[in-house]
Amino acid sequence: MNDHTETLQPEIIRDFPRVAPNVVKLASQYASSILADVAGRRGALDGRIAPLTPKTRLAGTAFTVEVRAGDNLMIHAAMQIAKPGDVLVIDGKGDTTCALMGTIMMNACVQLGIAGVVIDAAVRDSEEIVEMGYPVYAVGTNPNGPTKYTPGRINHPISIGGVTVHPGDLVVGDADGVTVIERAKAPHMLELAAKKVADEQARIAALKQGRDLRPAWVVKALQANGVLKAGEAL
Repeated sequence: MNDHTETLQPEIIRDFPRVAPNVVKLASQYASSILADVAGRRGALDGRIAPLTPKTRLAGTAFTVEVRAGDNLMIHAAMQIAKPGDVLVIDGKGDTTCALMGTIMMNACVQLGIAGVVIDAAVRDSEEIVEMGYPVYAVGTNPNGPTKYTPGRINHPISIGGVTVHPGDLVVGDADGVTVIERAKAPHMLELAAKKVADEQARIAALKQGRDLRPAWVVKALQANGVLKAGEAL
């Protein structure tokens, strides 16, 4: 006989540890590609979750939301308890048959200090959202509206764009897409990002001077993979 009672988490979790504000500020200086590289080429969401406009920049703390396809009830709930600097990261099940958010909700997000929206679903009123300059990443657009009566979960781990996201993780987005870094790993990843940026700047400077245009590692990699024989060159 089991003599202990399992404690179940509530559907809505209000409090959780967040990545530090200074880490978010520093992370905002780096491209999403840099962070994905230093994280072992992990954490980048599938490219179908794209910015509404290429000029979008985003950095903040993940505030996760899981909804049933086509329903935005839990997004409205999340907006009421999210804190300034949070990013709504929404598992909308990839559904594009209707929009889960539009210009009214986005304007409310701005006033609430929510840093942006990353949603695995469609949005609408895209022209107005772009004019607002508010950072939104979505699967696409659809003029159809959602329902508002199906329960979901807030601040539980979610899967979005092939990446597991926990509440409190670091979220960075730009024209290339969105990268998510685990909260505990974020400070160390930023140290690696600084080194990578310096290395890449040095590499680009060398290329502009006509140096190292044919790096030796390419031939070595081809030889190691059997494309070229030992001692053979391109």
